[in-house]
Amino acid sequence: MLALTPTAIEVVRTIVAADGVPEGSGLRFSASGEDRPGELQMTLASGPEQNDQVLVGEGAHVFLDPQAAAFLDDKILDAEVDEEGQLSFALGEQAAPPASN
Repeated sequence: MLALTPTAIEVVRTIVAADGVPEGSGLRFSASGEDRPGELQMTLASGPEQNDQVLVGEGAHVFLDPQAAAFLDDKILDAEVDEEGQLSFALGEQAAPPASN
């Protein structure tokens, strides 16, 4: 399942807390289409669509369509705000859990 860093959680919460954004809104990731495999779209959504996987963490809502959920299953979402206030998101691989004896 997609994981979010603390920074990504904070950024998502800030985005959905903006004036005019309905309660329960979140970021939605969806596949761009069959002609663009592996490409995702990110939009601000007022709620999940049918069949979306819903992630809720510390007030941050993220919605994943089935194709995006499969692609992002082992990923972690991070966010960064630069000195000029520009926002960027990055996906990385989740760290493997430590081996148990």
